[in-house]
Amino acid sequence: MSRRHAAETERAQPGVAVHPGSPRRRRLFVVLAILGPGLIAANAGNDAGGIVTYASAGAQFGYRTLFVMLVVTVGLVVVQEMCARLGAYTGQGLGALIREQFSLRTAAFALVLLMIANTGLVVSEFAGIAAAMELLHVSRYISVPVAALTIWALVVLGNYRYAERIFLVLGLVFITYPISAILAGPHWGSAATDLVIPHFLANRDFLLLGVALIGTTITPYMQFYIAAAVADRGVSPADYPDTRIDTISGAIFADLISIFIIVATAAAVTTRAPLNSAAQAANALRPVAGRFAEQLFAIGLLGASALAAAVVPLSTSYAIAEAIGTESSVSRRFSEARLFLGLFTFEIVLGAGVALVPGSLIRLLINAQILNGIITPVLLCFILTLANRKSVLGDAANGPVFRAVATVTVAIVAIMAAAAVVTEIAGL
Repeated sequence: MSRRHAAETERAQPGVAVHPGSPRRRRLFVVLAILGPGLIAANAGNDAGGIVTYASAGAQFGYRTLFVMLVVTVGLVVVQEMCARLGAYTGQGLGALIREQFSLRTAAFALVLLMIANTGLVVSEFAGIAAAMELLHVSRYISVPVAALTIWALVVLGNYRYAERIFLVLGLVFITYPISAILAGPHWGSAATDLVIPHFLANRDFLLLGVALIGTTITPYMQFYIAAAVADRGVSPADYPDTRIDTISGAIFADLISIFIIVATAAAVTTRAPLNSAAQAANALRPVAGRFAEQLFAIGLLGASALAAAVVPLSTSYAIAEAIGTESSVSRRFSEARLFLGLFTFEIVLGAGVALVPGSLIRLLINAQILNGIITPVLLCFILTLANRKSVLGDAANGPVFRAVATVTVAIVAIMAAAAVVTEIAGL
């Protein structure tokens, strides 16, 4: 039985006939659109590193980085849509497509970059869990091992689809940021102006934080995950319009939250300086939660970090297993997908282990996003090339307008990443 057929069989409800035009089928797709791979992937991007990076942007530069986020949101929508389309129309994830469409050395290069980026991110997710639990007065030496074991058991032994929903619900605490931003009384005129008109600063810190914003928003693991998840769920070309809505709405929703995090933090933190602790990031929620701001922030950070701590290593496992051609599905047992679940286990153990090393958790989170921002444009080139090829997508390949927008998006990301590398080397 093929992966797509198996997924379709799994989704079917015994004894319930779902006809293409029936109200029952339409309601089913509405539910899937709300809690589909697009929303999960995009909200996983609002993980520990993302939340701290957005908060640091507001604390350090006020509203000046909002224009960067506007451009990044367009880029995220374009990139996520291409990946979901590749998964739906080919029935394969990016790992398998890169293996088939490029040389062995090129494919190996892409996968090594993904592993490097994802390993850093897995560490940052467990660092986020540690930071969240330390706000609740629980030592990282207790919280990180317990979290690692729980996440591993939910994916390998339990019901990962159910766990996804739990983590999403916990992460939705950050919907309070828009409310907090309003109650904090920001200067809406300045925020609106900085959102639509560039107000860049010509210095190293602003450039590196801009790259970090790209790295934490347009994140390679999100692209590998959404393509593989769409294929794993058996989404067909006929189903794709609903998945497309899920993907685009998920990306926009996630980035709106990110923008409000910047606005809320800019209004709450009046001294323009980098964040040094999770408690400082939590201050932006005080208009909503008062003295319970740290606890509310901790709950949201825990949910966001736990979701990403599962999604990031899964994206690595999907990519490597697909590239090699072995079983890659969360619905399989360990004995049926040893490489897939073995890689997942390895990244969980490695990420949790490194996160236990003493040091600044906040600095670790932001540095992981900078590394991701530098690696991202290389992997985006593979995605753009695949989505442009009619030999891969047929009539669903990128049209002239979409191809132009996607190319400009990748070029902007590449230029900023290159500028960050040059700046770091030159020591400016």
